[in-house]
Amino acid sequence: AWYGICLKVVQSILRQPFFIMTQQEFESIITTDRLVLVDFYATWCGPCRAMHPVLDALADQMQNAVDVVRLDVDRHENTEPVQHYRVMSVPTLILFRQGRMLWRASGVLSLDNLCDVVRRFERVEAY
Repeated sequence: AWYGICLKVVQSILRQPFFIMTQQEFESIITTDRLVLVDFYATWCGPCRAMHPVLDALADQMQNAVDVVRLDVDRHENTEPVQHYRVMSVPTLILFRQGRMLWRASGVLSLDNLCDVVRRFERVEAY
């Protein structure tokens, strides 16, 4: 029960548009057994802003399947994950489980498309 409460608090914090995390915190989030969708975005990016309500809806509709994390690529605190995953354009979305990248896309995507991606990987083990 306490895990569920802590997870809800973490999810609510992670949805904040200016959430900053260290590389160690980032690694601890993406290495869980749950699917984690990371949104690499920039505040000045119009397509990124267009994706925010889509990602909020995904987090609500698929809350039992995926956690959504936003990472501002322009914050110096976030440079390690941006460089490590070679994020060159925004928005870039990367789906992780157990620290492994399962899927990656750049640009604006529909809610239906993202839900399909989550469903496709929901039962797939990371290898």
